Amino acid sequence: MTPVDHPSPPPARTVHTRTGVLAGLTAYGLWGLFPFYFHALRSAGALELLAWRIVFSLALSVVLVTALRRWARVAAVLRSPAQRGLLVAAAVAVAVNWGVYGLAVVRGHVLEAALGYFVNPLLTVLLGVLVLRERLRPGQWVAVGTGLVAVAVITADLGRLPWMALTVAVSFAAYGLLKNQLGRRGGGVDPLTGLTVETAVLLVPAVAALLVLGLGSGHGVTFAAEGPWHTTLLVLAGPTTLVPLVLFATAAARVPLSVIGMLQYVTPVLQFVAALLLGETMPASRWIGFALVWLALAVLTADALRQQGLGVRRESPRGHPGTVRGP
Repeated sequence: MTPVDHPSPPPARTVHTRTGVLAGLTAYGLWGLFPFYFHALRSAGALELLAWRIVFSLALSVVLVTALRRWARVAAVLRSPAQRGLLVAAAVAVAVNWGVYGLAVVRGHVLEAALGYFVNPLLTVLLGVLVLRERLRPGQWVAVGTGLVAVAVITADLGRLPWMALTVAVSFAAYGLLKNQLGRRGGGVDPLTGLTVETAVLLVPAVAALLVLGLGSGHGVTFAAEGPWHTTLLVLAGPTTLVPLVLFATAAARVPLSVIGMLQYVTPVLQFVAALLLGETMPASRWIGFALVWLALAVLTADALRQQGLGVRRESPRGHPGTVRGP
């Protein structure tokens, strides 16, 4: 290269994709670190954690909607019975997910919560069959079957059904399905608008829960009772909910769905590591159960990548198999 030569800048499409992957990794990484955040707030209890998460998520959403002048979008959603109904159902699903996940961390069952997010992709596929009447490919059936065996093994190890893991997985899969239906029927609702409506739906139950806790005979509301650091962490429930969501939306708009599908495993892997760092134990029998889940996910991912490859070849120009058409 001569002194006057300059390296060519990377194509805009490459930069676009890199930004999306980085945003996705950051979002899933932050979600993966949630066990440490909730563990630091375990004295508040799962119900108070859920209530403050709703309250401060809504408060921050209102500030952002006002700053970005998006109240017209919120009003449009509220005028649509179809969108409004789906968001109410999504609010219930996400409240169950947040509540049970917080309960798992507070009670020292982070491994079970991580299992829920490992199982989630398998349940998403199963919901496609049960709700959307989709037909599974052989690889998907193998993955789902292996996942069911894994749940049976872990149930035998625990001596009970891993209900927290299954509830986390089912609620999150249902939330994803409702969001999918929202996009199909209503043309899509951006994450900020969706979260604003969902948390507004949950506000009255959240406030009622705080009042019950405050008036009850238990430890009461801990918001201002355990020092400024505890209070600050509770207030940060708003940003910790919104920031990963915005980053995820950025990633979803910039990278293929297959990449998003692989990135999603970052969260349960980090949660699994967090559980071990927080002192939870893994007997040999439970390792077997988790290994079966990981095998099922490997089969599911391989099937998805193979299907994507077949799709690319079908769409390639004649005489150039395996190449991808430009935009």
